Amino acid sequence: MKCTLCGSPLINKLEEQYYDCVTCKAIVKDEAFFLSPEEERARYETHNNDVDDVRYQNFTMPITNHVLEHFLPHHKGLDFGSGTGPVISSMLGKQGYSIVQYDPFFAPDKSLLNNHYDYIVSCEVFEHFYNPKTEIDQLVSILNTNGMLLIMTDVYNDQIDFSTWYYRNDPTHVFIYRRETIEYIARQNKLEVDVLTDRLVVFRKPA
Repeated sequence: MKCTLCGSPLINKLEEQYYDCVTCKAIVKDEAFFLSPEEERARYETHNNDVDDVRYQNFTMPITNHVLEHFLPHHKGLDFGSGTGPVISSMLGKQGYSIVQYDPFFAPDKSLLNNHYDYIVSCEVFEHFYNPKTEIDQLVSILNTNGMLLIMTDVYNDQIDFSTWYYRNDPTHVFIYRRETIEYIARQNKLEVDVLTDRLVVFRKPA
């Protein structure tokens, strides 16, 4: 098996289900443990993502606040992987912002991926990418110059006990990022990293 981001051969097993990529430092799930599309969708349908749930709104606030601070209502946004409850789109829409939703299971209008956007938000999505290089390349290609790609995903560090980590134990999580992985993506796609915390990543596409 090769790394689905950088293409390097995966030879180091972190544990039974996951490889440790020596090149981009990602943690990549062994494809033998992938769910079927039907199993994956069923798992997502159990998520209780109510757009009016204050806890869910607060959870996604790092992305929502960053958009409100850096963009105006007339800027075009895409909520990529919006899921069963597009709370970020809902919150921004209430502020008059123009944002559309795409999700391969729940809002599968692929024509939206032919447009260009000033910002793209993706909350708890990047860890589900079976082909992260393809997905990220596509998102960068439809991002306008000076646009931002805002991602919420838990970034792994070696102080975390991987075997008991909740991110590892979600069967739909197939690709996990370290800080070095984020930096690799930035280099490969000529992006600036404006924000990199343990939960929030903001890439900017420079002129």
